[in-house]
Amino acid sequence: MGKVTGFLEIDRQVHKYQPASDRVRHFREFTLPMSDREVEKQAARCMDCGIPYCHGPMGCPVHNQIPDWNDLVYHGDWETAIRNLHSTNNFPEWTGRICPAPCEEACTLNLEDIPVAIKTIEQAIADKAYEHGYVRPYPPEHKTGKSVAVIGSGPAGMAAAQQLARVGHDVHVYERESRPGGLMRYGIPDFKIEKHYVDRRVEQMQGEGVTFHCNVNVGVDRTVASLLDAHHAVLYCGGSETPRAAGIPGADFAGVHDAMPYLVQQNKRVAGEDITSVAWPSEPILAGGKHVVVVGGGDTASDCVGTAFRQGAVRVTQLDIRPRPPEKEDKLTVWPYWATKMRTSSSQAEGAEREFQVATLEFLGEDGRLTGVKCCEVDEKRQPIAGTEFVIRADLAFIAIGFSGPLRDSVLAEFGERLATTVDRRSSTNVTADDRDYRTNVERLYAAGDARRGQSLVVWAIREGRQAARAIDLALMGETVLPR
Repeated sequence: MGKVTGFLEIDRQVHKYQPASDRVRHFREFTLPMSDREVEKQAARCMDCGIPYCHGPMGCPVHNQIPDWNDLVYHGDWETAIRNLHSTNNFPEWTGRICPAPCEEACTLNLEDIPVAIKTIEQAIADKAYEHGYVRPYPPEHKTGKSVAVIGSGPAGMAAAQQLARVGHDVHVYERESRPGGLMRYGIPDFKIEKHYVDRRVEQMQGEGVTFHCNVNVGVDRTVASLLDAHHAVLYCGGSETPRAAGIPGADFAGVHDAMPYLVQQNKRVAGEDITSVAWPSEPILAGGKHVVVVGGGDTASDCVGTAFRQGAVRVTQLDIRPRPPEKEDKLTVWPYWATKMRTSSSQAEGAEREFQVATLEFLGEDGRLTGVKCCEVDEKRQPIAGTEFVIRADLAFIAIGFSGPLRDSVLAEFGERLATTVDRRSSTNVTADDRDYRTNVERLYAAGDARRGQSLVVWAIREGRQAARAIDLALMGETVLPR
């Protein structure tokens, strides 16, 4: 905990944003950092709550020891704080920026809507660690003689690779794109996290002995079987990239796109990369001067909204089939779990028009190009209500309704039903492996992250990568010092 009476004396405060009129003019991060003294005061608000739900199963998936490092920050011991934070989370500067903070929802002070500013403090600890040189490579003292291949360099693959390298294994990471990072580099806009935070971790891991092989699409350029022949174990962390089928008529009109190609393109554009090298449609997708409609209500949809505004969209409308959530949840029936309530992202706050309880019936067009989106209101069972149809003008539309598993034309194609099964009512195809040993039905092949559990949060990917690394180390060595 922090100061015994801190939560009574100090008001909740989090970092502020640049005004929307300023931040939509660039793709850089726009949060305004707090001073060390302000962060220490916020850490002082952490109370002796008895049961710290913030780092339990309903709070932080990686089980960050939040009360411990809050107390360390309160006392100004930033170096010990980052050591504590790194003991559970390999990349706190990532999660401190993009995690939706279920830990704050689970905070005891959230019963009064004033949770400890955990996410802000986490980001401050990580940034302070870089500022003072506390983040450096930790190469192993001894090598095991074992070699492990990791397919995919997103949060799960990176976390697993770092853990395995630090206990002495020879780790090789294979990445389809031209630079490591996976979702962190290509799926999340720069205005949410700038990519030098990914670059610095790559440099650290290279210093720890990890070898990155980019521009290698495993399952296409190189078989998984060849990796199994060359390594003692292979871990598949390919993510969940197959767009969920919308089944909306008119989706073949020019101007209608799945969300991820749009985000990947813009991230590559910001980085100065050639967009034609991406494994998506290579024609430029730009929102400047256009009326944009985004179908979907999640984080990916919100990222499309923010990207469209920065490209100069005239108007952005976001369609959500779910009912408008309540402004405030019933704490006594929901807390400490994540509550369904009205939330407005920074991108939506930049001027998006939001429509709730609306279904997308059809994309309309002329001469093969999108001109509008036909919609209607729906009832509680998401069934169209007759007579409520309306049309929204649209020059560009993005479908952002989620993902249904890894890409089918790479690793899954090589092993077919041996590796993946269709699960749940949404017909998602995920790699079959449990969350204890992360083994697939293929000998010495493991799977973790979104490829295994389905689309989820970065914190869940990091947790799965760390746990899979422990399972692999245990299988190879018969014992392990890696935490579960």
